[in-house]
Amino acid sequence: MSERLATLTHSDANWAGLRVVVTGLGVSGFAAADALLERGADVLVVDGAQPDGILAERANILDILGARLAFGPDAVVRMPDTPVDLVVTSPGWRPDQPLLAAAAASGVPVWGEVELAWRMRPEHGGAPWLAVTGTNGKTTTVQMLTSILQAAGLRACSAGNVGTPILEAVVHPDPFDVIAVELSSFQLHWSHSLAPQASVCLNVAPDHVDWHGSLEEYALAKGKVYANTEVACIYNVQDERTRRLVEDADVQEGCRAIGFTLDLPAVSQVGLVGDVLADRAFVEQRRTAAAELATLDDLSNGGPPPAPHLVANALAAAALARAHGVPAGAVRAGLRAFVPEPHRIAEAATIDGIRFVDDSKATNPHAARASLTAYEHVVWVAGGLLKGADVDDLVAAAAEHLRAVVLIGQDRALIAQALARHAPDVPVVDIDRTDTGAMDEVVKQARALARAGDVVLLAPAAASMDMFTDYGARGDAFVGAVDRLAAGE
Repeated sequence: MSERLATLTHSDANWAGLRVVVTGLGVSGFAAADALLERGADVLVVDGAQPDGILAERANILDILGARLAFGPDAVVRMPDTPVDLVVTSPGWRPDQPLLAAAAASGVPVWGEVELAWRMRPEHGGAPWLAVTGTNGKTTTVQMLTSILQAAGLRACSAGNVGTPILEAVVHPDPFDVIAVELSSFQLHWSHSLAPQASVCLNVAPDHVDWHGSLEEYALAKGKVYANTEVACIYNVQDERTRRLVEDADVQEGCRAIGFTLDLPAVSQVGLVGDVLADRAFVEQRRTAAAELATLDDLSNGGPPPAPHLVANALAAAALARAHGVPAGAVRAGLRAFVPEPHRIAEAATIDGIRFVDDSKATNPHAARASLTAYEHVVWVAGGLLKGADVDDLVAAAAEHLRAVVLIGQDRALIAQALARHAPDVPVVDIDRTDTGAMDEVVKQARALARAGDVVLLAPAAASMDMFTDYGARGDAFVGAVDRLAAGE
């Protein structure tokens, strides 16, 4: 069967009769099962929960299409008794999950839905992939990239871990010219044969270590984004680990290493010259000349100056677009047109000269550090579920920026302990509430601690599920509380 799987490299290959177990009935699992059924595969879909709501609707559709379905705890603890040629797993399933471990022990290959999508591209003329991973900044970079590509007149979309499911993008009846693909470490772990036109790892910081087993394994998963890259492997000059991942990657002949930096760019880099995003990588006379791609004003759209990590994301997106051949003018137009997702360095309001900024998406210490160090004086709103993350380095790096701190959430004591060690003179307010009105108290306390010119910054460094449905709900609560404060309620 391994010989047959090796032939499954495009959508018109012979998928008929392939015996596949698809794990999980989420968006990616449904898309995988649907695509396999359309090509005549024998598909068994398993999920540990009994489906309801939208999951029940998906199960009903797959049943009509001819899939076999098995739900409940017993369905996911072992391989089925019938022969299996391939397991296609949803990205959140860990390698030590019993069914996946059993597949590995019995020699049954396991693919992620991204691997399946790559192998279902057209045999000829498939849209190239511009692949983005990193601990933080992936979604912003991919959406900036998509805006740039569309400004160049290309039919492009964001797909993968954001936007359109990658399988849907690949098999879309109206083909795309190019796809900006966000890849998580989970998706990369289960990928084997991807060959992007250009790729980037934005940064690597401790995250998902519980899933991967160690920081080293997590970094290796991130580094898989560079494997088989055709034109350009793009790395973060300020993050040495990303350069090492490029050096260790097995790429296609002629592929170049391109750095992005917030400093002056050297040859084969993109970077900043004053307030200009400049390209010394994709110009003919790169040893003596540079191309102007955009300015910081283009990024800010008339608002406050962009945070450094937002500039870094823009440089990475620009480098990927340039690797695809996009002209400099389209980079500028795309960055001007870009509108960030909510809860990412989003200005909520300015009250009495104090800016209130919602960065609820900063759900780990690395992301929070980028936000905190972007401002001179901050009243920091932090806390939630740290999931084992260490905040000492974050607090030490941000200490000189802190006017005061307001702590919320389950693990706030751990942040308080780090503050006592590294910023003992910074005032700390502990909010011991988890009710719906807690954020109003948070905002009022932060306002009382702030001075004109300060930023009250929600950058929690932690997940939200101890108090909120998700980081979006947490950000919405913060913005709502700011709105009520501004209205004098």
